[in-house]
Amino acid sequence: DPRKRLTTPLSFSRRLLRQLLSTAAMNRRYTLDVAAPLLRTQSYVDGRWVSAASEFPVVDPCTGQEIVRVSNCGPGDARTAVVAAYEAFQSWKQTTAKVRSQLLRRWFDLLVLHQEDLAKLITFECGKPMREAVGEILYSASFLEWFSEEARRVDGDIIASPFKDRKILFLKQPVGVATIITPWNFPSAMITRKVGAALAAGCTVVVKPAEDTPLSALALAELAEQAGIPPGVFNVVPCSRENTPTVGEVLCTDPLVAKISFTGSTATGKLLLKMAADTVKKASMELGGHAPFIVFDSADVDKAVGGAMASKFRNSGQTCVCSNRFLVQSSIHDRFVEKLHKAMEAELRMGHGSEPDTTQGPLINSRAAEKVALQISDAVSQGAKVLTGGRRLEGSFVEPTLLTDVTTNMLCMKEETFGPLVPVVRFNTEDEAVAIANASNMGLAGYFFSQDVRQIWRVAEALEVGMVGINEGLLSTPEALFGGIKQSGLGAEGSKYGINEYLEVKYVCFGGLAP
Repeated sequence: DPRKRLTTPLSFSRRLLRQLLSTAAMNRRYTLDVAAPLLRTQSYVDGRWVSAASEFPVVDPCTGQEIVRVSNCGPGDARTAVVAAYEAFQSWKQTTAKVRSQLLRRWFDLLVLHQEDLAKLITFECGKPMREAVGEILYSASFLEWFSEEARRVDGDIIASPFKDRKILFLKQPVGVATIITPWNFPSAMITRKVGAALAAGCTVVVKPAEDTPLSALALAELAEQAGIPPGVFNVVPCSRENTPTVGEVLCTDPLVAKISFTGSTATGKLLLKMAADTVKKASMELGGHAPFIVFDSADVDKAVGGAMASKFRNSGQTCVCSNRFLVQSSIHDRFVEKLHKAMEAELRMGHGSEPDTTQGPLINSRAAEKVALQISDAVSQGAKVLTGGRRLEGSFVEPTLLTDVTTNMLCMKEETFGPLVPVVRFNTEDEAVAIANASNMGLAGYFFSQDVRQIWRVAEALEVGMVGINEGLLSTPEALFGGIKQSGLGAEGSKYGINEYLEVKYVCFGGLAP
C-alpha cells in the first residue's frame, strides 16, 4: 500500500520538525520589549514601590534565560502589606459603590489600552503564545468591567416581619482584608477575577502571585495606581518558591485577614484551609481539575474534534478546566481518533510564544514536563499506543501526544495531567461513560458532545462537576459562575455570585416602631 510507505516518513519529518523548533526556541535569545512603567520588579505596598532584602530571578520557561530579578518578600513584608490593607479598608469600605465602580472601570480601560505589552509579559514569564496571551488580557479586563458594574448592585433586603412593631433588614457588608494567592497559568486573569470582586464589594487585598509569574501582577499594580486606586487597597508581595511557605502562612493566619482566596492544587489548598481554620477565616478555593471529555455516538464528530482541540491544547494543556480524560463511544471511536490525529498534526506548532505561528509553548518548568513524560511512559508500559507525539523534548517542551487503548487504571486517568496529552478510552454505554467520568474525587469541569436532547439532560445532571460544557470546549466568561465541587474547591468566582464571596450578610432587627 503506497499510503503506508508515506506515513512513516511524513510522521517522522513532523516529529523532527517539532524537535528542531523547540531546540531553536531554546537556543535563540528573545528580548522582552515593553513600556518601562509596566516592567516592575519591586513589591507594591500601601501605594509605594518597595525593595525587599533580596531578589529572585524570573525565567523565560521557553529558553531558560533570566528575564529580570524581582524583590523576594518575606513574612515581615507580608505583615506590612496586611497592615496597610487593614488601614486602607477603614476608608475604602466607606467609599460609595459608584466611586468604586468608576475606579474599576478606569482600571479596565488601562488594561485594554496596554493589552499588547501586558500580553508580552505573560508570554515571557509563562510561555503562553502571544495570541492566547492577548486573549488572557482581554479576559482579565472583562472581570474588572463586570465587577465595576456589579459594585452598584450589592443590594440587601427588607423582609416582611411577623410583628407590627419591627422591621427585618439584611445588610451586605465587605468582609475586610482579603489575601489573594494565585497560580502561574493565568497570571493576570486569576488576579482580576478575584480582586475585581473584592474591590467592588469594598474589601482591600494583598496579592501573592505565583513565584514563576510575578511580572503580570506587578504590572496590574502599576495600572491600578494609574487608575487612582487608593494606597493600601491593592498590594502585591512577590516571593520565591523558598519564601512561599512563610509568606503564605502570614497571609492565612494573620488575625487582620478576614478572607483568603486561592487557586492552585488541591494539596496546597488543604494546607491553606488548615492554617486559616485557627482564626475561622472565610475562604474560597478553586483547586485541581480532572475534566472528562465524553463523545457519544450521536455527536457531530467534527465539532467534537474542534472542541477537543480548543479545550485540550489551550496554554499547552495547562488550564484548570482543561479536558483530561477522553471517553469516546465505540461506534465512532476510530473516526474521532483519526480526525483528532489529523487536526493535531495540521494545527499544532511548538515554539517560543512570541513567534506568530506558535500554538504550543513550553510547559512552565522541567518538573511539569517530567510529570507528563511519566504519565506517557506509564500508559505505554501498560499497553497504550502512541499515535502522535510521545516525547519530551529540550527544556520543558513536550510533544502534543495522542494515546489510544487507554484503560482506567493508567496514571493519566487517575491524576490531573496539566500538559498536552490526550488519552482516549473506548466505552460502550452511557452509564459506563458517566461512571468513569464520576470516578474521581475532583469535580471542576466536564464536557460532552451529543445531539440527543434526552441524553443531554440526563448526562448534564449526572456529571459530578461544578461546570458542564455541552457541545462546547470553552466555557469561561465573566458572566458565568466558575467553581467546582468535591475536592475541586469551595465557593464561586465570576458571575453575579462571585461578589458574595467578599460580603457578609448582617441581620438588623429594628424594633419599637409601634404607634
